[in-house]
Amino acid sequence: MSILEQINSPSDLKNIDVKKLPALAKELREFIISSVAETGGHLAPSLGVVELTLALLHIYDPPEDKIVWDVGHQSYAYKILTGRRERFHTLRQFGGISGFNNRSESEYDAWGVGHASTSISAALGFALDRDLADKNNNVVAIIGDGALTGGLAFEGLNNAGASGTEMLIILNDNTMSISKNVGAVSKYLTQIVASPLYQKVKDEIWNFTGRTGEIGKYFRTIARKMEDSLKNLIVPGMLFEQFGFDYYGPIDGHNIDELIDVLGEIKDIKKPKLLHIITVKGKGFEPAERDATKFHGLGKFDADTGEIEKKAVKLTYTKVFGDAMVELGEKFDDLVAITAAMEVGTGLDKFHRTFPQRFFDVAIAENHGIVFSAALAANGRRTVAAIYSTFLQRAYDAIIHDVALQKIPLVIAMDRAGIVGEDGPTHHGIFDISYLRPVPNIIIAAPKDGQELRNLLFTALDNFSETWAIRYPRSAIPDKLTSKFDAIEIGSWEIVKSGDGELLLLAVGSMVYPAMNAAEILKKEDIDATVVNCRFIKPMDEEMLVELLKSHKRVLTIEEGSVLGGFGEGVAAFAKERQIEPEIIKNLGVPDEFITYGKREKLLQILKLDADGIAETAKMVI
Repeated sequence: MSILEQINSPSDLKNIDVKKLPALAKELREFIISSVAETGGHLAPSLGVVELTLALLHIYDPPEDKIVWDVGHQSYAYKILTGRRERFHTLRQFGGISGFNNRSESEYDAWGVGHASTSISAALGFALDRDLADKNNNVVAIIGDGALTGGLAFEGLNNAGASGTEMLIILNDNTMSISKNVGAVSKYLTQIVASPLYQKVKDEIWNFTGRTGEIGKYFRTIARKMEDSLKNLIVPGMLFEQFGFDYYGPIDGHNIDELIDVLGEIKDIKKPKLLHIITVKGKGFEPAERDATKFHGLGKFDADTGEIEKKAVKLTYTKVFGDAMVELGEKFDDLVAITAAMEVGTGLDKFHRTFPQRFFDVAIAENHGIVFSAALAANGRRTVAAIYSTFLQRAYDAIIHDVALQKIPLVIAMDRAGIVGEDGPTHHGIFDISYLRPVPNIIIAAPKDGQELRNLLFTALDNFSETWAIRYPRSAIPDKLTSKFDAIEIGSWEIVKSGDGELLLLAVGSMVYPAMNAAEILKKEDIDATVVNCRFIKPMDEEMLVELLKSHKRVLTIEEGSVLGGFGEGVAAFAKERQIEPEIIKNLGVPDEFITYGKREKLLQILKLDADGIAETAKMVI
């Protein structure tokens, strides 16, 4: 039996000889690689923290001790060692375990994650709750892999340092955040400042000088400047010291013995602490070490060679957007593009290569990104901010206060709108229609296919005078493209199939083609439905809508988004206001619940947002 097979909970790990932990680390990596090769997932981040995870579970006792991971794509080893090894093959699969930490999945998951930069704030909450309850459990936050670029992390740092409460932040530096600085001197200094004797002497000298009047204040000032100067020469910890943290490191994050020693030494220091570790993203799997970005999150691959499974190449909305941006960049020499740490994910990598001076990556800082984009656009510079729908939620205040209120023209390209698949509820983009509809001065559009995405983007940029939000799904386009751009009248809808007046299908964006296919299914049962491409969610085509409502008995609205506050509610409210209500208006979309993870096609089928489901719902309406 392997060492890993003996571990079903953290308590089992404590029975393993420390000398065997490097061998266990090797087994863990092999297990993660072979599993993710079959399921897909976030490989490189989790491979980089295997030794850290072992050291944490050796020193601390979750769930009593709170271990808070940031983002969660670093936590695969943690999941495996906390009782989910036998179910790990179901990772991100429908009915399986989540790809991120999930409080409802395990008592060991102290905090649910998926969006970045939340760990420090959550850890501070746990620490202060402990203090109020007069308990003595430990609280640890692990942040890194770019999450420290988010402003929320610094808000947490500021509050946590000022609080003075005991907690530990581990900064996993894998070149995605603070610069490296590992060496014998820095290691020696860390061992000194982490020792109980150093802390005791430091505190006693500090207390003594505080009781000796003005001369004591003078010596305090000199001592602090000497200590800061020495540390600043050797380690990049001054920033964190100024936030109120005792800084330790940087140390080798792949040296288990050193990790255990340092964690053990600083465990009982009753202050805010930050341990800086250096790791290699993708550690132990050469293809992932060589190209950590490629292996950050991926589908199936060959566990021996790292070769990613090739699928039939389909043109996606993301690719269409990226290519269109390059064409429009050549057409409009003032066009700039902004993304928030998702250059490749949003398809802007080609734009970056073509127009490097006109591309800006603001890192994991969506709120800043929208304000920054608005200021770029304030004087009329054509500006596109490409941000996933789910992450745009983090910039809601900026959209209202800094963009819409000031009537600043800006194009927000919302990729991953709707159901995204295996990343699950933290990543589904199902709320954007609902949270943007109430905001004045915004045009909300959703293309039915790739060509319409091109045309909407061109329309928004050609007469750059309005704020636009264009939503499109994580899927392949259902059409073929032409090389030209055509302007679309703002607020105009398109009747794609005329019916006999019995049933009206009002479909938004990605639901237009499924609605057309549903109409074909219904036609076989002598139901002749009208299908409308409602490409503008706001403003609606009110003139067409009035005529359609008057000429149809029953209406089914269809959207890949929340029904609460969604497009369908807008249609129903409009009909009521105009007093031209049909016999029934039924809204089909995502219900009032968080949707699990699984294949996009499977989830759409469950939600009845595929052709068969739409046809079934339409027959109920009839």
